[in-house]
Amino acid sequence: MLNTAPELLQELAGRIRVRRVALGWPQQEAAQRSGVAYRTWRRLETQGKASIEDLIKAALALRCEEALIALFAEPAAASLDDLLKRQVLAHSSMKTVRARAKANPRRRKGSTR
Repeated sequence: MLNTAPELLQELAGRIRVRRVALGWPQQEAAQRSGVAYRTWRRLETQGKASIEDLIKAALALRCEEALIALFAEPAAASLDDLLKRQVLAHSSMKTVRARAKANPRRRKGSTR
């Protein structure tokens, strides 16, 4: 069954509240732990409305970040050829990242340079 945006907002708001209550936190504590304003937290739980950044902060505080990462997973490959193309692209992307890192090394934490 497909849900509408308002239905999903209410479902998500309810789940956030249930998770917070299960952790034994009042709204004020959850807001402080997440770094989200108390008013924003209340709106997140009652209306499901907040910025994506505030939603991520809430997910981190509630220990649900893995679920956020899985939200927009790459679709499964439609064929073996498609899978091979993706692997080639991923490999070439990693080569580019490594080449840039080599060309422009950053100072590491604790470095005395």
